[in-house]
Amino acid sequence: MAGNDPLSNALAGVNNAESVGHLSHEIQPASNVIGSVLEVFYDRGYVDGFEFVDDGKAGTFEVELNGAINECGVVKPRYSAGADEFEKWEKRYLPARDYGTLIVTTSHGVMSHYDAREQGIGGQVIAYVY
Repeated sequence: MAGNDPLSNALAGVNNAESVGHLSHEIQPASNVIGSVLEVFYDRGYVDGFEFVDDGKAGTFEVELNGAINECGVVKPRYSAGADEFEKWEKRYLPARDYGTLIVTTSHGVMSHYDAREQGIGGQVIAYVY
């Protein structure tokens, strides 16, 4: 049975692989949004790297895990947040102040809420990781 939300399936797989101590995980199918979220994970130090593998269909991502993720998941429904409203969503989805990252999709692309706050732009909160 196929899932309805590829991002949710990808983050659940990463979360499960991290919790049992795997060093790598394969995400299938690949998408631009999943790649952008993995880029934020990489920039913030939650994964060691990832690579897109073209299999002639949707493709896959090979993710190298480093054990830094305690929990990750998607935010549903996708809440809109202004540049000054991220603290409210931090309180809801992250365990402590300045611990973890919200992933936000903005008009400037997918980024962490720290970068969005720094640039003074809002967007939709799509995922979290800590």
